[in-house]
Amino acid sequence: MPGPRSFEPFPTAAGIDRSADERRTEGLVETLRSDAGTRVLVLQGDAAPLRDEGGLHLVSADEVPGGAEWAFLGRDARRAGVLAAVFPSVPEQTPPITAPAGWGALRAVGGDLDATDSGLFVEALSLGRWLLDAAFCPFCGTRTELRNGGWSRKCPHCGREHFPRTDPAVIVAVGGSQHPDRLLLGANAMWGGERFSCFAGFAEAGESLESTVAREVSEEAGVDLVDVRYRGSQAWPYPRSLMLGFHATAADEDAARPDGEEIVAVRWFTRDEIGAGLAGEGGVLLPGPASIARRLIADWHTAAG
Repeated sequence: MPGPRSFEPFPTAAGIDRSADERRTEGLVETLRSDAGTRVLVLQGDAAPLRDEGGLHLVSADEVPGGAEWAFLGRDARRAGVLAAVFPSVPEQTPPITAPAGWGALRAVGGDLDATDSGLFVEALSLGRWLLDAAFCPFCGTRTELRNGGWSRKCPHCGREHFPRTDPAVIVAVGGSQHPDRLLLGANAMWGGERFSCFAGFAEAGESLESTVAREVSEEAGVDLVDVRYRGSQAWPYPRSLMLGFHATAADEDAARPDGEEIVAVRWFTRDEIGAGLAGEGGVLLPGPASIARRLIADWHTAAG
């Protein structure tokens, strides 16, 4: 059973100062776009350009073609401005710029990036999805105007101001009460029943996170929980989630069963099986290294040992 040791937080663009106070500067994005020292992270859908030596490929503002939504991400260690230029994903459309090592989606490459690039990618993608999806006022339907360096929208008709949304979601690794060295994981139908991961779901209106954890695991795996413990969080822009990670213990291990719709299989794994899966061995397919699910499973494995 995991003890009270620390849970290493996910990176939030280490080396990048979001410089939130600066967002109020009039014409900030336009000024930085004309500055030769400004670096730009271009996104198309959920993919970003990559360097040959690994990491994100940032460009100057004059290399970005027209049609992007722009936002201020912050300043780097040299105090140069960092912008996002966001393009929608269009099937079979040529990427807006050429990348030395091609383009990669956050899900695929996030675990291979350093803390600065990983955090910058998450920040840009989280904000970028909102920039593309929330162009119109939800109250009156008028097209809104970007303010605060891309971090808010003002409706010129009704005067309302809108901000990027973040939806809380829980994710939980469930250990056994009778067998503390076993971990319960589920296979989601979306993955074809091949990959096993933690149980997750969105918090509903008026629901506490602890209640969400209990409800989701009961619905998906049929077990009641005891000893629910918060472990850490991860911003996850699919589409705009904040994943809040927990460990918990199943009150009755024998009650575990899949719901048959979202979760097609549940299985108790031993510590050795989890260790093999984390090492890419033994035939157990676990979540990728970019996800908090992977970190929760590794956290449990370390504690179980």
